[in-house]
Amino acid sequence: MIDLLRPRTVFSKGISGAGRWAVSYDAFGHPGFCAVIEGRCRLAVAGEAPIVLEQGDFVLLPATPAFTMSGSEPARARRIDPRAAQTADGEVRHGNPDGPADVRLRGGYFVFDSPDAALIVSLLPALIHIHGDERLAMLVRLFGEEASAGRAGRDLVLTRLVEVLLIESLRATPGGDAPPGLLRGLADERIAAALRLMHGDPERPWTVEELARQASLSRSAFFDRFTRLVGLRPMEYLLAWRMALAKDLLRGGALALDEVARRVGYGSASTFSTAFSRQVGQPPGRFARGAGESRPATGRAIERTEMAHPA
Repeated sequence: MIDLLRPRTVFSKGISGAGRWAVSYDAFGHPGFCAVIEGRCRLAVAGEAPIVLEQGDFVLLPATPAFTMSGSEPARARRIDPRAAQTADGEVRHGNPDGPADVRLRGGYFVFDSPDAALIVSLLPALIHIHGDERLAMLVRLFGEEASAGRAGRDLVLTRLVEVLLIESLRATPGGDAPPGLLRGLADERIAAALRLMHGDPERPWTVEELARQASLSRSAFFDRFTRLVGLRPMEYLLAWRMALAKDLLRGGALALDEVARRVGYGSASTFSTAFSRQVGQPPGRFARGAGESRPATGRAIERTEMAHPA
């Protein structure tokens, strides 16, 4: 999943607070994160119960809704413009500008380069808060050190650390308590088996009956359980996953349409083209050209295949 999303760090900054302070941000859309380097503060995300963040904690907001961050003392929130925060020099200080900080954090956001990131983001919790995980605490320290050091290769290292932080935060999230989605499904032994099969072998002509057999459930029990935990019907999820993979392959521009179709479980380019057009709203060749990454020869190969197998 993370490999398909291809996260890329766009902005990160040191943040500190002292005394009485509170700041609010509007919904941002891009995935945001916050790592607590030292101290503690309060976070209130729209639609979620407020939480206290402490040293070593890591917070991931896959779509970053509106939120307020504050110190331990009550204060009226001051609205922050994310664009102004990005251009400010040095560490951002909230509250008392002088003296030691009560809390230091590393916060920021990144983008997913995948053209179909919304599928996965929509199946993740709105707020992921990890507390007391030693591996994440170590990664948080490394992230803070790397971000503040300014050494050669800093941006590349931060991007890799964001990938690892994402993986570890998803691993550490108690999926059984999560809302319907991927984490809830992966926390269930039977449904996780089916998800791994769909993810690992999208070429196979899966049916609900076969997936139910692999999950050691009856067809009806599997269908109901999968839909309840993941939030999508099994074949609906499989189609969305295949189309996400197909978009990624088409963006690369290295494969002919027949090969893309085979890799995502379709017996012919025409069948795949029909399904892709219905799901995405445009033929595969047009999508590949619009992505701007197709090699000319590959683009022509896809066009010729589509002309031979019209949708």
